Amino acid sequence: MLPATRKALVHSVPVNQLADRLEKTFLTFVLCTFTFNSIPQLFAQVRVTNQTGVTRARDPGLRFSSPGAGAPITGLTAGELNMFTKAAPIFSEVDAVQNGLGPRFNLDSCSGCHAYPAVGGSSPFKNPQVATAPTIAPGNTIPAFLSAYGPIREVRFVTNPDGTADGGVHDIFTITGRSDNPPGCSIEQPDFTDTSNMIFRIPTPIFGAGLIESIPDWVIRANLAADPAGQKSQNGVRGQVNVGFIGGTVNTNPNDGGITRFGWKAQNKSLTVFGGEAYNVEMGVTNEVFSNEREDDPDCAKNTLPESDSGFAVDSVTPSDVAAFRAFMRFLAPPLPSCTGKACSASIQNGHALASQIGCLTCHTETLTTGLSSTPALSQKPVNLFSDLAVHHMGTGLADGVTQGSAGPDEFRSAPLWGLGQRIFFLHDGRTKDLIQAIKAHQSSNSEANQAVSNFQNLSPSQQQDLLNFLRSL
Repeated sequence: MLPATRKALVHSVPVNQLADRLEKTFLTFVLCTFTFNSIPQLFAQVRVTNQTGVTRARDPGLRFSSPGAGAPITGLTAGELNMFTKAAPIFSEVDAVQNGLGPRFNLDSCSGCHAYPAVGGSSPFKNPQVATAPTIAPGNTIPAFLSAYGPIREVRFVTNPDGTADGGVHDIFTITGRSDNPPGCSIEQPDFTDTSNMIFRIPTPIFGAGLIESIPDWVIRANLAADPAGQKSQNGVRGQVNVGFIGGTVNTNPNDGGITRFGWKAQNKSLTVFGGEAYNVEMGVTNEVFSNEREDDPDCAKNTLPESDSGFAVDSVTPSDVAAFRAFMRFLAPPLPSCTGKACSASIQNGHALASQIGCLTCHTETLTTGLSSTPALSQKPVNLFSDLAVHHMGTGLADGVTQGSAGPDEFRSAPLWGLGQRIFFLHDGRTKDLIQAIKAHQSSNSEANQAVSNFQNLSPSQQQDLLNFLRSL
């Protein structure tokens, strides 16, 4: 009954009243069913290790061992490690209005969104947009598409009121009602009642982002063009004429032609742009990359702009927050799998082979290689990301109606699968926590994944279980 109760509450109850009601409802639920420390068990299913007699495959659920993520990449120089150490707390810093928060925002820290299984990940079990709303956004209303144990979400409107394309982020909260709200600022939240014009995105993990940034364009292009066994063409994994590669559309920067690679639609080229844009769009903090406020009301935008900038003195430079974000993301290690190769169980090894046989790895390329880098830890390294970093048609079932760059309404980047074993929510909008449902959602009209999903469904239950066990080992 809890989800239905939450839904009824969030439609119209102000945040400060909602918090008390949620707390009472939650405590009642706790006393009846479980202790607070067992909350993660709600999101896990029984791990299947013995394949004998399997009649129905199940998502093994989250791995609750050590995170295997959040540490710096090995091989950093003393200076690089020092920068990572200094940048980490800046990434986790909670901002107030005086240092840039708002006027419109989705959360007040980077690590709030990129939280699980460690700083740099994705949505945690408990949604901080709901949990902290009474403090960070008093007087605001929590929209119905947010729930206490659902994913962190940003919302985009597909079209403007006049019917023209929108696609931009519309922040959920405003600083109106906060004690540090500037005098005279009284902007209102957007109208979130018409969900038919909304699409949602959840945070993407940033583990190993420096390795992804260091993969040369030619490596991505060559991988897309390669089809040695003809599996791409047989499975309908296709590209667009103006790109000319079999493996899908390459999202390119219109000025230099470089391949963009970060974000759900691979819309960002670099970690600097990715970090600067998120700081401005998700938290409302202007910076040296995105220096203009997104709010036009002068009563709300009174800080000196940009609000996060590098400090300059003779013989000294203090890096901006955006520079720190880039360093943190660039030097953040990739997530570790639970096992590799022959150290894995027979089930996981078989699941790995099946992932290739049924066509999953035509888009989720297991390994790409970085090019030369000034950072030895990033130079000519294998990147076991399980993604081709290209965008593909996912069909009507996953289409969000939004175009970004050359990625159209139903096109998305092949999400890197590394770290999947410790990811709570799946797909761009976090619609499911079940890996089987996520796989099935790839199948719909005009999806390039249709054949691979059909192949999965044609496997025996024990083979399906092997594949799921492999995916959760990543």
